[in-house]
Amino acid sequence: MAKLYTKKAKSTQKMLPKKETVNFILNYSKALKIVKVGNENVELNAN
Repeated sequence: MAKLYTKKAKSTQKMLPKKETVNFILNYSKALKIVKVGNENVELNAN
């Protein structure tokens, strides 16, 4: 007999990032600079 997938899935807990993780990503994006050299893009990290 075919398995039915019409039942509701269990509710999952909403996952939120830690404040430290958000700060790390924001600081990284502030330090990252992309420079176009000819036809290529060069990524420079100021850290």
